[in-house]
Amino acid sequence: MQKHQWREDSEDGKMVYRATYHAGEWKLYSQLIEDESWHHYEPIPEELLLKLRNVMWNKYQRGRCPHKLVTKIDNMLKKD
Repeated sequence: MQKHQWREDSEDGKMVYRATYHAGEWKLYSQLIEDESWHHYEPIPEELLLKLRNVMWNKYQRGRCPHKLVTKIDNMLKKD
C-alpha cells in the first residue's frame, strides 16, 4: 500500500488530504486539522482527482513514485 498526503488552506481552515493506492484502487480521505475523523470520498470527485494527479505528477517528476500511478488517475478521469 502506498500513502500520499498533502495539505491546503480552505475556507474552514487547514485541510489534510490522504490518498492510498492499494490493489489497483485509489481511495481518498480528507479532514480538517481540528477534526478527529476522516471523510472518505466514494467516488472521488473530479476536482479532487485533478488535485491528486497534480500531486502525483510532481512526485513522479522528482522520481518519488512510478508513472503507473499517474496513468491510473488519468484513466479514472477519462471515465468521468
